Amino acid sequence: MIAFDLNCSNGHRFEGWFASSEDYSKQQSSGLLACPICDDMTVQKALSVPHVPKKGNQRSVAVPIADVAAPAAAAEPAVVEFVQKLAVAQSEMLKQSQWVGGQFAETARAIHYGEEADRLIHGETSADEAKALMEEGVQVAPLLFPVVPPSAKN
Repeated sequence: MIAFDLNCSNGHRFEGWFASSEDYSKQQSSGLLACPICDDMTVQKALSVPHVPKKGNQRSVAVPIADVAAPAAAAEPAVVEFVQKLAVAQSEMLKQSQWVGGQFAETARAIHYGEEADRLIHGETSADEAKALMEEGVQVAPLLFPVVPPSAKN
């Protein structure tokens, strides 16, 4: 998955998630993109800072998403309620889950193959590694909302 910052012709800025850059282009050329605030169909990628990976020995820190509630306020009340319920459900599930950080793939495999005790875990892994886990039959699913790792909370 890839996330793009998008703008409509009325100046609203919002985020869109796509399977690939090609998927974004197909949806845009097919007229499938609309602003969630005003339903404007003239949507373009916003200028954004490119992602430049850090050296392998540096830790990444989650950056809070600014003003997440603003676009949601203009959405249909039923959609807002549904998203809020999903966020609460994820939060409750995470209370029962163990943070394993960057060792997610290794820990998930160890649990799957009976090398470690069966338990709920969450952590970080690449999209390619998540795909490899699924191909092995390891049950994994992406979290719907960003999670701040316990070590980054202050």
